[in-house]
Amino acid sequence: MYAVGIPRPGGPEVLELVELPTPEPGPGEIRIRTAAAAVNPTDTAFRQWGPREKEGLAPPWIPGMEMAGTVDAVGEGAPWTVGDRVMAIVMPRRALGGAQAEYVVIPADGAAAIPDGISDAEASTLPMNGLTVYSALLHLGLAPGQTLGVTGAAGAVGGYAIELGKVAGLRVVADSSERDEELVRSLGPDVVVRASKNVNEEVSAFREAVPGGVDGLIDAAVLDAGALPIVKDGGALATVRFWPGPSERDIRIHPVMVGDHLHDGAEIAKLAQLVVEKRLTLRVAQTYPAAEATAAHERLQAGGTRGRLVLTF
Repeated sequence: MYAVGIPRPGGPEVLELVELPTPEPGPGEIRIRTAAAAVNPTDTAFRQWGPREKEGLAPPWIPGMEMAGTVDAVGEGAPWTVGDRVMAIVMPRRALGGAQAEYVVIPADGAAAIPDGISDAEASTLPMNGLTVYSALLHLGLAPGQTLGVTGAAGAVGGYAIELGKVAGLRVVADSSERDEELVRSLGPDVVVRASKNVNEEVSAFREAVPGGVDGLIDAAVLDAGALPIVKDGGALATVRFWPGPSERDIRIHPVMVGDHLHDGAEIAKLAQLVVEKRLTLRVAQTYPAAEATAAHERLQAGGTRGRLVLTF
């Protein structure tokens, strides 16, 4: 099979298509013939830095944490049928590598059926990013009627945060640049505040809208410590790039670890149903053939992408 390979840490130019043995599913596993795999910031970080030494992974490394395709082999006891269309979350930091490969083997419970009317490219953008927001909301523990703040609201995670926050019955306050305001408002927040590259101005915009501070914040803009003043005393902050603190004013910090949800196909299925109900919006910015992974990484690193870039196989 072929896969997008990282032969060594570096810039987008190090990516290459590599030939690897086709993996076989074991008990409780399925093999998916990949149709589409989303490109996320976690992939560019993996490419830039490679695996941790303790992980003991030999190159080439295969990036990708979310995908869509068709089941083409089923291990003993796996509740799927050859030919099923599925989307799945994948852990790239393993010997078999990640989602950006022609064939991918995963635990059967890490997949969910793709509903009719959702394309493979669209479906590939849901598992990791959707579970990221699911995990964030779970750990923030907000009750209906409380206020959720969202930074980086125009991005893929931020957009899901707005919509899933509204599904949870929360009052959502989201940031937006002037350029993205129409997009962000279309996702349904209660209040839109002006985003700024100046953290103090960003904080001031949120505090003007919510003088006491938000009850919980999903920091998709990766402000980290800079986001703490947006949150009220005793509130909660979900971070998406593993920043653990230190905190202040008794604010709880939850670094979202989507790797904790590799067996949450049932939750992916619930997210997919929200898409069917038009309560959750899938956004594909552009597709690239897998052979053009370098171009996809270059565009993602340039910033300003709205929706997800997707590799097709």
